[in-house]
Amino acid sequence: MELRLLIIGTTAFIFAKTAKYFKKKNLFQNKNFFMAFNALFALIAGGMIYYLLNFMSANGIQGGLSPSKTALIITATVAYAVYNIYKAKNAGKKQTEKIYAFNLDWAETVYFAGFFASVAMFFLLQAFKIPSASMRNTLLEKDNLFVNKIVYGIRLPFMNRKLIKFGDIKRGDVIVFRFPAENKKQINCGEPQYGRDFVKRVVGLPGETVEMKNKQVFINGDLIPSQSYEVYSDHPEQNVDNFLSTEQYQRIWENRELEQYFGLALRDNFGPVTIPQGAYLAIGDNRDFSCDSRFWGPVPEKNIKGKAWFIHWPLSRVSLIK
Repeated sequence: MELRLLIIGTTAFIFAKTAKYFKKKNLFQNKNFFMAFNALFALIAGGMIYYLLNFMSANGIQGGLSPSKTALIITATVAYAVYNIYKAKNAGKKQTEKIYAFNLDWAETVYFAGFFASVAMFFLLQAFKIPSASMRNTLLEKDNLFVNKIVYGIRLPFMNRKLIKFGDIKRGDVIVFRFPAENKKQINCGEPQYGRDFVKRVVGLPGETVEMKNKQVFINGDLIPSQSYEVYSDHPEQNVDNFLSTEQYQRIWENRELEQYFGLALRDNFGPVTIPQGAYLAIGDNRDFSCDSRFWGPVPEKNIKGKAWFIHWPLSRVSLIK
């Protein structure tokens, strides 16, 4: 989202600076030029709205704007462009100044808001909407929350490089992270997950050996007591014989291909695996209905955006996340 806002802000900034340049050169005195400028304003505004709404919808439950909504936005944009052309064509000198001022004010407001919001989301907070039941009952479908992006430190945007470290990622933290897939065509949990944000709870830390037996978690050979946030719906499935060597199992898990070998059996009986340095094992609280590290491998620290912090909507769910 932060990158999209930055792109929108940059586009509005370029439009505003270009409009000022045209005004300075008295190009708006040419009626045809002013009509084209007004139409361009409408097309840019409509494009920005579509770009933002389509991304927001794609990261929610719908998987992007429907064809009917896309057609509605396109129709409204074209209609607004035609209206702007008509308005510019019939505008006198005073009206031309008002139209120019309106377009410029809009562009400057958008680029200021876009830049401010993108900086805040790059470094401080990110909005996130829960798309599935994998974190029940801690987080419910359609919960809207804020992610604290500064709690673990300050990162340089686009470089996955931490400038300042404030705290360590701990077992039990609920984290939001970019899905660890480098190939857009990589299939996990039935479909490509590339570029999506996930929310899970940290169960295993770097260097630890983790194993699940009949839904019970063992870390470095020690049983970890069940926590109040864990939810189980089904009885344990019978363990499937592991026909892989320890080295093969570890390699396939790190390559995010383990579910292709064992499928749903990994839900209740998993590992043992050793979590690589600089990575974490993350599992959903709704243990029997979560597509997580058991199936697609470790979460690199560089992919972790922050800690799920605060549910702000719906009002009945407002609370800190534990």
